[in-house]
Amino acid sequence: MAVIKAPSRHIDMLARLLRAEAAGEGKQGMLHVGAVTVNRARTNCSDFKGLNTLPEVINQPKAFEALQHGMYYQRARESEKRLARRNVKGYRSWPAKYSLWYFRPEGDCPPTWYDQRQVGRYKAHCFYEPVAGECDEIYNTY
Repeated sequence: MAVIKAPSRHIDMLARLLRAEAAGEGKQGMLHVGAVTVNRARTNCSDFKGLNTLPEVINQPKAFEALQHGMYYQRARESEKRLARRNVKGYRSWPAKYSLWYFRPEGDCPPTWYDQRQVGRYKAHCFYEPVAGECDEIYNTY
């Protein structure tokens, strides 16, 4: 059962995003990016108020570097679509489990990023969860 509504065209969008943002990080890295993206669509707080669908989250201005640099327009492969479907069905794991932000710094992960606390790193990406009292619905289970 899906945790958000996602027709096949939304799955394709998410799959293209996974490839563009984290193909070099392998399947697990792409699943982490997908988890953060789905988390954003599940919440209604902070930078993500009113963003309830994958297209709204993915097309949010300046949210994903892949869109800014034209890498998003690569075709999604079936392997990425399978990963995207897993995310839509609720797959998420540490450090992306409750994260709403991630980025790829040049060096070490800063302990905070825009006042959000760093919870972990997977390969090149650092993951950040909301501070206590902000976006608490992200901690709800499916």
